[in-house]
Amino acid sequence: MRGRSERASLGSGSIEMNAQKSEFTDGKSITSLFAKEGTDITPNKDKGVCKVVRRHGEEGDRPMIGDRVFVHYTGKLLSGKKFDSSIDRKEMFSFNLGKGQVIKAWDIGVMSMRKGEICTLLCKPEYAYGSTGNPPKIPPNSSLIFEVELMDFCGEELTDDGGIVRRIKVKGEGYTNPNDGATVHVHLQGTCGGRVFESRDVRFTVGESEDVGVPLGVDRAMEKMQRGECCQLYLKPKYAFGAEGKYKYDIGPNADVIYEVTLKDFVKAKESWEMDLNEKLEQSPLVKQKGTQYFKMGRYHQAMIQYQRIVSWLEMECGVTEGQQQAIRNLLLVAHLNLSLCHLRLREYSHVLENCNKVIDMDGDNEKALYRRGEAHRHRNEFSLALRDFRHVLQVNPSNRAAHSQITLCQRKMREHHEQDKRIYANMFQRFAEHDAKVAKLKRRRDSSTSSDFSSKRKHRRSQDCS
Repeated sequence: MRGRSERASLGSGSIEMNAQKSEFTDGKSITSLFAKEGTDITPNKDKGVCKVVRRHGEEGDRPMIGDRVFVHYTGKLLSGKKFDSSIDRKEMFSFNLGKGQVIKAWDIGVMSMRKGEICTLLCKPEYAYGSTGNPPKIPPNSSLIFEVELMDFCGEELTDDGGIVRRIKVKGEGYTNPNDGATVHVHLQGTCGGRVFESRDVRFTVGESEDVGVPLGVDRAMEKMQRGECCQLYLKPKYAFGAEGKYKYDIGPNADVIYEVTLKDFVKAKESWEMDLNEKLEQSPLVKQKGTQYFKMGRYHQAMIQYQRIVSWLEMECGVTEGQQQAIRNLLLVAHLNLSLCHLRLREYSHVLENCNKVIDMDGDNEKALYRRGEAHRHRNEFSLALRDFRHVLQVNPSNRAAHSQITLCQRKMREHHEQDKRIYANMFQRFAEHDAKVAKLKRRRDSSTSSDFSSKRKHRRSQDCS
């Protein structure tokens, strides 16, 4: 499967379906061809979608439910009249397979294809646009012909960084998913480099899979799965066993792994709106304690899940009594401070700023928030902003030796950057001056040459006049 940038570069030149003119000129010849060569690919074998392979694709996997597929196609009525073509637009069409984003015939047809395959699909109205059609190009109750080439496909990315990719082998039931804190019962089979390293049934709480040795990537995928679903999860090291690997399974550092996961059953946790304030205030210290436990183990992502749970419970709560209001404020302060520290460890400095700002909005002189925000600014080379925060720390606590050291460091970095800028600009201005001098020299040379030619021509004319 190609990466995103490589897929994006695929053009329409690899398919010449517009040059492969259909041999049929009327509905009868189309129907007879499919009766002779076509394969019924509908699940219930009602001949709603029939397929003729024009060119076989590559050996290997077919796309699965949820995969992002990239196709070129031409759509025609039974009369042979073309109503749509991605080739004419010179742009591939993409969609998520099996998610109802296209007509039923396409979900069924493309799922049966291999990469590089070209096929023709005959689709009955109930698998296309039905009794309403798609005016003005497609009349009601129209059977349609599609010529399709599957250019590429890839799994569904569950995270922005592409670290968890899901491919669904068996679609789940219903419309509910496990939520954060849900208890799940799953079957896992993990492979690395083609070797199965574990296969087991296990129960765990979503957000706390680390307790039973289940990687973060499997935990994070739970909230996207449905009961009965079986999927393959492709995990990058960040979401698997990280830089330390897993000695128990003989997995080295920074290894990609694949987990096949079947969600057998789950019990949802209470949603925030189902809990009263007292319940949230009772549970929050326990959740905080769990987060701190993960933090001390160096499991910063798992710790953040716990701290974020407190924020989601309490950020919209006001409290009735003064005691409740103070408890909410204190818990939110601690949660955001701990989130900022986790993000600092992970070098996610924009998130550090976000959480520190929330603390400072509640407590403008919070020493930890000011110091951590200063650290984030320094790492982003925002030295003047960092200096402001560290000086504010000293106003709050003049004996903070770390803040003194940070101020010295920022001042040194500012001088270094200033000197570097001076060298860059000096070299830049020198190059400009050299360029201008070279241009001026060339201009003088051209002017001199032009003047010499003009003088020579005048002398020549005079000699001709004299003769």
